[in-house]
Amino acid sequence: MGDVETIEHQRDKGLSVTVYLGKQKGNASTTDFSSAAIKSTVEAACTIAKNAGADQYSGLLDPGYLAAEVPDLDLYYPWDITPQQAKELVIDCENRAREADRRISNSDGATLNTYAGSHIYGNSNGFVNGWNWSSHSIDCNVIADHEGHMQRDGWYTKARDRADLESPRDVAMEAARRTVARLGARKLSTCNVPIIFEAPVAGGLISAFVSAVSGGAQYRKASFLLGKLDQQVFAPHVNIFERPHISKGIGSAPFDNDGMATHDRTLVANGILRSYILSAYSARKLGMQPTGNAGGVHNLIVEHGERDLNGLIKDMGTGLLVTELIGFGINLVTGDYSRGASGLWIENGAVQYPVEEITVAGNLISMFNHIAAIGNDVDRRKNILTGSILIESMMVAGA
Repeated sequence: MGDVETIEHQRDKGLSVTVYLGKQKGNASTTDFSSAAIKSTVEAACTIAKNAGADQYSGLLDPGYLAAEVPDLDLYYPWDITPQQAKELVIDCENRAREADRRISNSDGATLNTYAGSHIYGNSNGFVNGWNWSSHSIDCNVIADHEGHMQRDGWYTKARDRADLESPRDVAMEAARRTVARLGARKLSTCNVPIIFEAPVAGGLISAFVSAVSGGAQYRKASFLLGKLDQQVFAPHVNIFERPHISKGIGSAPFDNDGMATHDRTLVANGILRSYILSAYSARKLGMQPTGNAGGVHNLIVEHGERDLNGLIKDMGTGLLVTELIGFGINLVTGDYSRGASGLWIENGAVQYPVEEITVAGNLISMFNHIAAIGNDVDRRKNILTGSILIESMMVAGA
């Protein structure tokens, strides 16, 4: 409400040391960079390794996979903004959102964050390298009230370079629009209908896929996509790529947490799973080659079609547009999916009214295979880049 609640400035550092005594592994970390503290940290890691059980799959990445070159991916744009400038920016953002509609009665806050740092990795195979990075964001959340019923929503922008952020005005207007759109929300009767997962929440579906094809889930046999390599796991028109070297990309990285060079690759081609997501350790466990994904995926891109969100809504005709998901109802072993949701009810290709207090349910295997279309409204604020996803039919549990 126009008052600054928190101003923080932090300078953090950390050092993590992993040692291998044969096939025994130990790890320790410290935030103290003095010689005595580093010596103590190494001794602690060695002590842990001496008392750990041997694991035949442990050890450093094979030197042949180490990144020979580390390209500059344009990830470092520190923002020299003063606290006073930051205050003025977020107060203006919040004020614009509150003034956008008379039904907006309160604020849940506006925030500016700016980060800059360095990531360095080295090992005893002679590899030492790293990169500088930055990340900035502005977000705003407001509360609207109509006939005694309140709704909350918001919006945020995030980028490596502050010049690529949406303007505070645009963030405010989108936060206000999304909040007001939720007023007058109703419940639905239980039904089976087509569903569009709006781009900001559609990434969660792809994140579940990533978890299911990760090496850890595969060797633990805890995946609904167990052993599905070279098999159909998505609708035939779905293609998913990893592009780790995108300039300024949120998920860009020249090498992974093992020091392995990252590279462009295809995970899903025409709906067929072509690769798992493997670190050096999980690759050894599975008898496969590492993929440069120790620490996660780097700019996973879901190929989109020609239609935007409005085009998908018209194609759907009648169904549900999901704009928010609640809870963590995903079973990665079976693929069963059940999440609380809110969104907008669509009829004849047009928004009719907002809905809330519903549950969307299905099974990810079926959901992936019944993706009808992917929109070109790609959300670029995360390391999974996807547009809105239209699924042919799902259960909506309501009143």
